[in-house]
Amino acid sequence: MRRVVIPGNDESSHRVWHSRGYLPHVDAAGLIQFVTFRLADALPHRALAEKAGDGERSPRIDAVLDAGYGECVLRHPGPAREVERVLLEGDGHSCRLLAWVVMPNHVHVVAEMNGGASLSKVVQQWKGVSAREINQELGGGGRLWQPEYHDRFIRDQEHLAAAVNYTHGNPVAAGLCERAEDWPLSSAHLKAW
Repeated sequence: MRRVVIPGNDESSHRVWHSRGYLPHVDAAGLIQFVTFRLADALPHRALAEKAGDGERSPRIDAVLDAGYGECVLRHPGPAREVERVLLEGDGHSCRLLAWVVMPNHVHVVAEMNGGASLSKVVQQWKGVSAREINQELGGGGRLWQPEYHDRFIRDQEHLAAAVNYTHGNPVAAGLCERAEDWPLSSAHLKAW
């Protein structure tokens, strides 16, 4: 794993960038992250090959995810609730959840990392625990999640608001419901009460 440390004002504010050869990631205590992870069969190979010129996620990839490729096992209540349970169980421990949504073939999370928690370890735990439970429930095995995840650290309040709005609005954009708070597998649903 390649690591590059970018110093901040003092040693405790260092941001550590790393890559396993796929996507670059950054980890730092107190950093707010917008994270997307998806099921292993969520994107056709042609969509994975498309790259955005400036390193941003391609809107086309988001549209392909929202089109519902793959088996979409998270469309079923049991597996989707398992992912929700795993996310909520970790809230306040390794991270603080600010917004999240479970879509039929992917998950978006906006979270603030606590203490020395590593984003890669947190995402690995979310995916590992949920995969074991979902595979057991469905009587299957094998890879449930794509090995990588996409993350963007939040730069300011405007970026945070955009990430939360995108997360909550994703079911509406995908045509799954009319209002964000109508989607039951989202923090927008919980905050509406």
